[in-house]
Amino acid sequence: MRLAPHLYRLGNDLVACYLVDTPDGITLIDAGLPGHWRDLQRELRSLGKSADDIRGLVLTHGDSDHIGFAERLRSEHGVPVYVHAADAVRARTGDKPKVAVGPMRPGATLGFFGYSLRKNGLRTRYVRDVTEFGDGDVLDLPGRPEIVGMPGHSPGSVAVHVPVADAVFVGDALTTRHVLTGRTGPQPAPFTDDPAEALDSLDRIAGLPASWVLPGHGAPWRVSPGEVGEAVRKG
Repeated sequence: MRLAPHLYRLGNDLVACYLVDTPDGITLIDAGLPGHWRDLQRELRSLGKSADDIRGLVLTHGDSDHIGFAERLRSEHGVPVYVHAADAVRARTGDKPKVAVGPMRPGATLGFFGYSLRKNGLRTRYVRDVTEFGDGDVLDLPGRPEIVGMPGHSPGSVAVHVPVADAVFVGDALTTRHVLTGRTGPQPAPFTDDPAEALDSLDRIAGLPASWVLPGHGAPWRVSPGEVGEAVRKG
């Protein structure tokens, strides 16, 4: 799904990841669920490209519904997978703390888990080899992704600012559709390690110049990053 020049979304409002297409090649942001591999292939064909045009995959954090096809892309096509050092173990092993689930509605929860099953969400392949980055790094990838640390959802959660796409990719630092309740609009994401820290981290993107704030779950959000913190806290 084309959102804007250079900018494409794979998946849907339940689970999404993103593709940035530039003259220098493609950068992916997150890898959704394993079954999103087919979505990726379909989007690449529509662009007249292939996996060989992908220069790197940047993870906003290491949770299983964001690393879906990462290991396949790395092992079969040699694409490096980048993740914050604080989430490297999570991406490689799935090791993470248990957290409170919070509110749930049966229909929305079943819909989310049903979609995950259809996209092979129970067949997670963790990433054997990752390239670690830190807060403030600018990655040598198409679009020159800029890393903004946003700890809270996980220790290594980040926002990824890609100026050429006019976008900030926020992973689960926030959501615009709660996967367990179905409630829409900007709000904190479930399954968060430290909810208070996650809310505080929203202010870290306030000064970024962008027109899109793109979560891993929920509709794309056309908004200035400076408005995000207040909107989520009100939500």
